[in-house]
Amino acid sequence: MSATDDKTIVQEYFNATGFDRWRRIYGDGEVNKVQLDIRQGHQQTVDTVLSWLQADGNLAELSICDAGCGVGSLSIPLAQSGAKVFGSDISEKMVGEAQSRARDVLGDAPNLSFAVQDLESLSGRYHTVVCLDVLIHYPDDKMPEMIGHLASLAESRLILSFAPKTLALTILKKIGDFFPGPSKATRAYQHREAEIVKIFQDNGFSIKRQAMTSTRFYFSRLLEAVR
Repeated sequence: MSATDDKTIVQEYFNATGFDRWRRIYGDGEVNKVQLDIRQGHQQTVDTVLSWLQADGNLAELSICDAGCGVGSLSIPLAQSGAKVFGSDISEKMVGEAQSRARDVLGDAPNLSFAVQDLESLSGRYHTVVCLDVLIHYPDDKMPEMIGHLASLAESRLILSFAPKTLALTILKKIGDFFPGPSKATRAYQHREAEIVKIFQDNGFSIKRQAMTSTRFYFSRLLEAVR
């Protein structure tokens, strides 16, 4: 399967059956135990990023690109904290949901905007670029290009998460426990941390902070890199 096919599958999935599933997971309504576990894991990753950015004490001065923003789980609280935020997602339905949630929380916020765009078509310059839980949908051979493009948009900082490639998680994935559920229709790719770090370095970034979120069904390695 080509990378182009992966992108098409992701786009179609999150505009169809995947949208309903992940809107529930990223919401606060009733879900099953597996979905609740994934919700809690994703929220831990979002909370870690928020804690890093808030700890620096200058959020209101920053421009931030939330690449692959989903339903706005990170974009909205960042805008609440005063940052100028641009959120993008490949899924039109996800962006529509993010806009709706943002209006409910912030009203007509001039410091928050959303657009339907894939990672490769993003442009502009931002102090910080964040990309959470997106790289899992794309294979290793796309990582240099995708991360390199995100790095070109970031003036000072790039934060991303990925599913780490370890023996234990590879085994779990193979037996079907890593990404459960019949409606999970996209491929789930794991990535070696050393290779991700090297791509950062090749683009002039060095690792500043790192974290790992690990629940029963959600595994996400989080790296913050700075110029």
